[in-house]
Amino acid sequence: MKKWESDFYLGDTLTQDQLSFFEEHGVIVFRNFLSQEKVQLYINEVCRIEKEWIEEGKEKVNGIPLKFGKDEHGNKTIQRLCFSSLYSKALQELLQEPRLQNLIDLLGSYDGRIAENEKDGLVINNYINTPNSTFTQMGWHTDSPRDLFLGQKIMPMLNVGLHLDTCLFDNGGLRVIPGTQNQNIIKLLFGKKYFIDNNDDSKEVGFDINAGDLTVHDGRLWHRV
Repeated sequence: MKKWESDFYLGDTLTQDQLSFFEEHGVIVFRNFLSQEKVQLYINEVCRIEKEWIEEGKEKVNGIPLKFGKDEHGNKTIQRLCFSSLYSKALQELLQEPRLQNLIDLLGSYDGRIAENEKDGLVINNYINTPNSTFTQMGWHTDSPRDLFLGQKIMPMLNVGLHLDTCLFDNGGLRVIPGTQNQNIIKLLFGKKYFIDNNDDSKEVGFDINAGDLTVHDGRLWHRV
């Protein structure tokens, strides 16, 4: 396992170097996508939504179960929220950001859209590594089997992550196996035991992620957290 450095920054358009890098590796990190003021705004929005949902006793959103756990103080917390932008004007406006819309160009010849009302919508993951946490890691997986489960053809999908806190390589975070977005269907479905296998892979890489950074990876890429 090794750490990849990244010096990419996302402007009004994607550069050819950025497009070529993503096409080859299936993953890219853009630094300082969000200002620290915006980071704090979205943290406040997440806290507000979580508080409201817990007070309401909400357990599902659009049929998708919420994942609950305990924070470091033993308080009930939601560790996976879905369709979050439907409950926040600020998050809705974030998804309309032109720079985010331009990421669709990473799909190449395929048509794309931001799936605010599809699958699980805007998902917020809150990984807490404490004894009471129920969500400290996510084993190796791709995002493709869900297409098969829904009776659809496996198509390219971008997994876009906006990071609201800092997670350095030594502390965990996103791990990917670069280039596996081009693997055949057998390796895609059976290359690892989905979500169960969390063993190190000699070809995997990780990153130093800072609050405000943006990560994008192809959903067909093997990845874990």
